[in-house]
Amino acid sequence: MSPLITLAGLDALRDATVLDVRWRLGGPPGIDLYREGHLPGAAYCDLDTDLAAPPGGDGRHPLPSAAGFEDAMRRLGVDDDRPVVVYDDAGSTVAARAWWTLRYFGHQDVRVLDGGLAAWTEAGRPTAKEAPEIVPGGFTARPGAMPVLTADQAGALAGDGVLLDARAAARYRGEVEPVDPVAGHIPGAACAPTTDNLGPDGRFLPPEELRARFRELGVTEGVAAGAYCGSGVTAAHQVLALEVAGLPAALYVGSWSNWVADPARPVATG
Repeated sequence: MSPLITLAGLDALRDATVLDVRWRLGGPPGIDLYREGHLPGAAYCDLDTDLAAPPGGDGRHPLPSAAGFEDAMRRLGVDDDRPVVVYDDAGSTVAARAWWTLRYFGHQDVRVLDGGLAAWTEAGRPTAKEAPEIVPGGFTARPGAMPVLTADQAGALAGDGVLLDARAAARYRGEVEPVDPVAGHIPGAACAPTTDNLGPDGRFLPPEELRARFRELGVTEGVAAGAYCGSGVTAAHQVLALEVAGLPAALYVGSWSNWVADPARPVATG
């Protein structure tokens, strides 16, 4: 089953929990965007409070606890045996984190609406401003269903396999760093901006084109691969694109914000 879903596929589901996962670095708050208009029946899922633990030494968006994530998903109406569809308005970069986190905690049927809110509105479909009445779900969090990397494992993978840096090229090179205190990248990591996973229409490239992209970066069947970004959000988009391509990969959830929290870890630039 593809981790992506089209509008027609969403129509065919008939019974799914839909989560709006819009978020902006630096604002405005995603809930404000949600209140301006969202898919009818969608509940708002907050990246900072529902999909991550508080920031700290583990990074800016560390994994939430199993208990905390379970409570959040139940509040949003998520059940173990009911499909979940997630979307955003940022090329699925934030929705991918919701997809990955649900999968990590054991949900078996999670898909990202390809094209997000833009695909919905471009099709002439109406949006709603009112929040739906949500029946609490019965989701049970079972952590460990998706592979993760520690900082040490990510550093080793950069030499033994392929570690993809999902940030913009200028951040990878260390020319700019708008968020974290140190600029650069993990030595040995490959520059692979997530924007290159999408076509001009904001939808994911076809699987064969994604396979060709990742092949050029050194990721093929049998090669250990992983991804990181600034705080483990856009890197989930990389893992999602790799899954669309049929290539498994691990996520370094702490990512760069965790890597540079230890001044002893090496930093590369250029």
